[in-house]
Amino acid sequence: MHPATLFIQLGAVILGLSILGRLAARFGMSPIPLYLLGGLAFGHGGMLSLSESDDFISVGAEIGVILLLLLLGLEYNAGELVTNLRAGAPAGGVDFLLNATPGFLAGLILGFEPVACMALAGVTWISSSGVIAKVLGDLGRLGNRETPVVLSVLVLEDLAMALYLPILTALLAGVGLLGGSITVAIALGTIAVVLVIALRHGQLVSKALSSDDNEFLLLGVLGLTVLVAGLADRLQVSAAVGAFLVGIAISDEVAEHAHDVLSPLRDLFAAVFFVFFGLSTDPADLPPVLLPAFLLAVVTALTKIATGYWAARRAGIAKPGRYRAGGALVARGEFSIVIAGLAVSAGTDSRLGPLATAYVLILVVAGPLTARFAEPVMRKMFGPAPVKRPVPAPDDLDLLP
Repeated sequence: MHPATLFIQLGAVILGLSILGRLAARFGMSPIPLYLLGGLAFGHGGMLSLSESDDFISVGAEIGVILLLLLLGLEYNAGELVTNLRAGAPAGGVDFLLNATPGFLAGLILGFEPVACMALAGVTWISSSGVIAKVLGDLGRLGNRETPVVLSVLVLEDLAMALYLPILTALLAGVGLLGGSITVAIALGTIAVVLVIALRHGQLVSKALSSDDNEFLLLGVLGLTVLVAGLADRLQVSAAVGAFLVGIAISDEVAEHAHDVLSPLRDLFAAVFFVFFGLSTDPADLPPVLLPAFLLAVVTALTKIATGYWAARRAGIAKPGRYRAGGALVARGEFSIVIAGLAVSAGTDSRLGPLATAYVLILVVAGPLTARFAEPVMRKMFGPAPVKRPVPAPDDLDLLP
């Protein structure tokens, strides 16, 4: 590896990411599909190979996953997670049933092995928290009545990932029933311990990491996260889940400060992660899976809309808000790619990677569109909401004509 060539390739990749991000922002869309396309263009079978920087980008992609889950965990505390889990459990069950089942059945139809079918079920099940949060903010809907319903579904999916990923990892590794049971037990025990620590001693963890100096806070939080992620991986609990649990354990002002400090790192390495997934996919493998990816995207977009509709109706939201909730949940992104990446690395069916890439590309573009246009469509169907005129105060009655 020649350092000059490595620096040239890395510099070109990062500069290219900046250009793609600006282009996506110009059209009001998520940059994820452009990052994936950039990786496809310069990966195996693409226009130019980045062989000198493969190893660095691979490690950077792993760090990107860890930071994505860490910052997601920083958004919540253990008490909020427990409350959301209790209140939204039925919606989580409907979400899993409606959205994981099509992926599993599609895998069977395509002739995948059962473990690859389970991975595809995860790909179609999990919505993109990052894309959805950005879309809701861009549309000014963070204060809408249906938004807590959307966030509740996302939190439940993130929690379910803490159980799903260890099970999938064990199955991909070919671990038997006993070994798989031990892995799941370790995962559940680890999650329980971290949640107890976060609930009862979260202030101590936050106090230990707290610092007014950004440098010390960055080093402390990042060091603890990478350490726990590595230990979690050794215990056959996903490194990403370990990072998520660290984020949950940090609370209050320390979590907010850490989020601000770590966000630029997250943005950089998350972009590298999406590029890496594109680099590892041969563009020549995409055309054969475009039709099944499109059909699967259409079916699971409708099932996500149905999920949001059902969850919002259960919360007493009016019909337009129900469809807005469903439309917001359509986007898939980082977690679908993470699941597919795990399966591809374990040597499952070679079609799974290209299928997941095409599927995510379709829905990461369609998701912001369904979120944006659900409201005007519903307003056209149901008519504008009635405007309530204020009732005049008694002292103002003499001013009326």
